[in-house]
Amino acid sequence: MEKQHGVEHLNEMPDIEPINPCIHISLIDLPGEVAEVEWDVRSCESFLEDFGRWQRLCPGQEVPK
Repeated sequence: MEKQHGVEHLNEMPDIEPINPCIHISLIDLPGEVAEVEWDVRSCESFLEDFGRWQRLCPGQEVPK
């Protein structure tokens, strides 16, 4: 996920164990007979809202889009 969005690795030991994640995969045709794969987590039963987590982990950095 971090590599896909161009951000540095945030945690060597992530504190989440995904439970029933729902992943949406998009295949995007690019010029030159190349395809790109986009993976998006749509839902996960282990998700907990934690407003401000990015700012606590990466103070002063812009939240990735």
